[in-house]
Amino acid sequence: QVQLVESGGGLVQAGGSLRLSCAASGRTFSSYAMGWFRQAPGNERESVAAISWSGGRTYYAESVKGRFTISRDNAKNTVYLLMSSLKPEDTAVYYCAVDRARYSTVVAGIRPEEVNYWGQGTQVTVSS
Repeated sequence: QVQLVESGGGLVQAGGSLRLSCAASGRTFSSYAMGWFRQAPGNERESVAAISWSGGRTYYAESVKGRFTISRDNAKNTVYLLMSSLKPEDTAVYYCAVDRARYSTVVAGIRPEEVNYWGQGTQVTVSS
């Protein structure tokens, strides 16, 4: 059974940092792109960042470019999201995701309909 378990969320003041982790189990995802999405109350789920299977290519939403960094450790089957200079508008539930296609390049990120597995989500709250 595949599981994606996120951790690292919490409450932080504006300008602070958090690092999210997503540990996968049940199968190896070293051939698949992985990404992070977020969903705030009343909003649709949006792609935040994605990373190719090798880690050689990344994608970021315009709203987080220069502030967030996605990385992965295929030996640990884990993907990370380092979030810096956090803003109140970054407040949301953050979800880890795995692309359904192997070796995708994430040039335009990962669309929700392209996700094969989702994590349960972790809350990030940024206070002003």
